[in-house]
Amino acid sequence: MTKAVEDRERVIIRFAGDSGDGMQLAGSRFTDATAATGNDLATLPNFPAEIRAPAGTLAGVSAFQIHFASRDILTPGDAPNVLVAMNPAALKANLPELERGATIIVNEDAFTKRNLEKAGYDGNPLEDGSLSAHRVHRIPMTTLTVRAVEGIEGVTTRDAGRAKNLFALGVLSWLYGRPTEITKQWIARKFSRKPGIAQANLNAFNAGWSFGETTELLDVQYRVKPAKDVPPGVYRNVNGTTALTLGLIAASVRSGLPLVLASYPITPASEILHELSRHARFGVSTIQAEDEIAAAGMALGAAFGGRLGVTATSGPGMDLKAETIGLAVALELPMVIIDVQRAGPSTGMPTKTEQSDLLMALYGRHGESPLPVIAPSTAGGCFDAGFEAARIAIDYRTPVILLSDSFLASSSEPWLVPDVADLPQIDPRFAEAADPDRAFLPYSRDERLARPWAIPGTPGLQHRIGGLEKSDGTGNISYDGANHARMTRLRADKVAGIARDLPLLAVDAEPGARVLVLGWGSSEGAIRAGVRRARLAGHKVACAHLHHLNPLPSNTGDVLRSFDRVLVAEMNTGQLAQVLRARFLVDVESFCKLEGQPLFGAEIEREIAARQ
Repeated sequence: MTKAVEDRERVIIRFAGDSGDGMQLAGSRFTDATAATGNDLATLPNFPAEIRAPAGTLAGVSAFQIHFASRDILTPGDAPNVLVAMNPAALKANLPELERGATIIVNEDAFTKRNLEKAGYDGNPLEDGSLSAHRVHRIPMTTLTVRAVEGIEGVTTRDAGRAKNLFALGVLSWLYGRPTEITKQWIARKFSRKPGIAQANLNAFNAGWSFGETTELLDVQYRVKPAKDVPPGVYRNVNGTTALTLGLIAASVRSGLPLVLASYPITPASEILHELSRHARFGVSTIQAEDEIAAAGMALGAAFGGRLGVTATSGPGMDLKAETIGLAVALELPMVIIDVQRAGPSTGMPTKTEQSDLLMALYGRHGESPLPVIAPSTAGGCFDAGFEAARIAIDYRTPVILLSDSFLASSSEPWLVPDVADLPQIDPRFAEAADPDRAFLPYSRDERLARPWAIPGTPGLQHRIGGLEKSDGTGNISYDGANHARMTRLRADKVAGIARDLPLLAVDAEPGARVLVLGWGSSEGAIRAGVRRARLAGHKVACAHLHHLNPLPSNTGDVLRSFDRVLVAEMNTGQLAQVLRARFLVDVESFCKLEGQPLFGAEIEREIAARQ
């Protein structure tokens, strides 16, 4: 049968089901096919903290949202246009976020009495009229999947049921005209050693596609054309974790320093360890340490030995690493500390995002121990942040904290692959063998106030190492008060001087704009989207985004003072706003969100409208 084809500028789809239903996999495969189509896209995975919450319960719902369009987009979207609900719990957990008229595609087979009870339903929402505000498609996905894989040798009924996510993927791939070959090739690779399972998943995917093509239930196919005005080049789909690890590897290559990552598994930073462990061919060494303290010590020891020392963790791990980071400040050695922020305090909500570690990064060590803090704002931008963190650490002989977050780490977008040869060279400037007639001064300083980086074992470069205060120049242990004051000022001036190398804070402002929306980290997409919507509604507003949080760009104060009102949007209780008020004496206003979810463009638009 011939079906109508309608064009759509953009679509937001959310796959939702039990944590064992493979929603992250289905969403990732749809994302890869969408990237190959040439659409701009952004994703938002959302999964429970429990390793295996009770099946069919609200606590066990896992979801994956993708926003794709024929133009540039900035966020994974607010409310989905399409919800794929694999069971009653998935429907109930996500229904409140749907706008009137949204499409709901449900696995009808899962709406049994037992599953409805576990989800907290008194009746069946598919039959009681409670979904009348939406367009509902009831598909017996489990039944059709089992039928599609019948007769495949070595495939059990359980295996057949697990393939229903590929059936759902097939339906959505047909509905939005996604290419099928990419998914088929992935199935062949993924299950190359299990031909029966590979065939079952392929059959399920093909059955879903055929169902969309032949059923009268779906009478319209939608088309989202490739994005326009995309810069030419080679693109790949990356999440923040992958981009960050590639940025570190690029810094290793451009500096000639072997990369050593020492890390202890913790959600959501563990993926950095997993990803870097695959790149030994680039001279990368990875160590799974016995605990967070050991991991920090190994990374600092690697730096002492002339390597690019890196450690990665999340909030609770940063608490444990604080002493070693303070030691790195005193030693003045290059080291990169990655904090993939999550909701806290303590264990908090391990799989939910937050920006609540800023004050800890800035001040969470004893004594006067300033260090640079930077934060990426997009998944692809994590590459630049990883490279920049390593460059600053090496150039200035200082530990650097990189603040990513759970949203950035797991969300993905098309990323223009850079040519490594175009990246700036990073010169480690190792100290050379000293003149035998002159004593080596390990705490002498260059124009950046950076001290020499002396590789252990180099003749003539023997020097003291440790956390006790050093004498200026000689590095000998010193308890002299005046010397301590001088060393404290030198370490602070060195970090403050990094601002000379930083780009100025750029402002996107319309003529006459008196309100500035300012953010940092992963809020950039939501802020830009909210500002774009506010401007379409007739509001005059400006926006800016901070990537360097210590030191701040040198024009930050001037920018803040040039607007009547400054709104800082962040996923904490106002930490950046507090820093800016104290530093620049500007009456900064806060919009704070602490729900484990990223900021949304609609929220920013609402806050702007309230201030006009």
